Amino acid sequence: MKSRKEVLALAADLKARGVPVSEAAWETALACEGWPYVFGAWGEECTPQNRRKRAREDHPTIVSSCQVLSGKKSGCGGCKWFPEENRVGMFDCRGFTNWVLKQFGITISGSGCTSQWNDGGNWDAKGTIDTVPEDVLVCLFVYKPATGKYEHTGFGYKGASVECSSGVQYFKKRKAKWTHWALAKGVSGEIPDVRPTLRRGDKGEYVTLLQTQLVNRGYSVGPSGIDGDYGRATEAAVKEFQKDNGLKVDGICGPATWAALDESSPTYYTVTIPHLRETQADQLIAEYTGATKTEEGGAQDA
Repeated sequence: MKSRKEVLALAADLKARGVPVSEAAWETALACEGWPYVFGAWGEECTPQNRRKRAREDHPTIVSSCQVLSGKKSGCGGCKWFPEENRVGMFDCRGFTNWVLKQFGITISGSGCTSQWNDGGNWDAKGTIDTVPEDVLVCLFVYKPATGKYEHTGFGYKGASVECSSGVQYFKKRKAKWTHWALAKGVSGEIPDVRPTLRRGDKGEYVTLLQTQLVNRGYSVGPSGIDGDYGRATEAAVKEFQKDNGLKVDGICGPATWAALDESSPTYYTVTIPHLRETQADQLIAEYTGATKTEEGGAQDA
């Protein structure tokens, strides 16, 4: 087990050598493996004095796992968290991610997992675990619908994870418990495309985004319009778009179709409706963004 002094030196060396933040922070996090979990701790040295500051009735292991505070020994000698060179650090889960990223000039604001997640200033991108990027270091979160809170956090990178739960633990394969991810501002690498692959039967905000892009490029998504429902008409529109852009025509909107939509130019038309009453023109202006009316009272959809 590496000491706190050794891990700080490692982080400083990685930073000085210009190692990308994703790799440097991940290596630093792994170097903390075995360090203890102490509720409320954010990387300070594991000493009886620092543990006493964090001691709480609802977290009795802060005292019981310390041989000095529990009265088993008078000193730290022989403790597994007391390497010869220096002591290790100690964390709770959100203290762990905060401390590691802080070594590379990145701050995650918020005193708890929920407040960290909710602070938009912390993140460049975030999403549900089914959209997690594997080629960049992300913070992982566990959301509990019953409480409406994010109750745990850690790091994810290339399918693996490291967290501070029962101490700092590394998992070669990311566990199924993680529900969300977030990319901290300042982590090197391009912001990932978090849009999922969509197909007929899907619903939600990403379907609405897809339908909006299709309509803006002149493709009809059916009489229901932009309704967030990937039905037969939306599938037909996707196939038509794929055919027009030399893509595989399968009606599924995956990375290639999203990219082609991004690169294509929206199609706009101007429609003039003469001889409307002013109230009718005003209704159209309110309904269609960018619509204007002429002095004669006609409404123009620009």
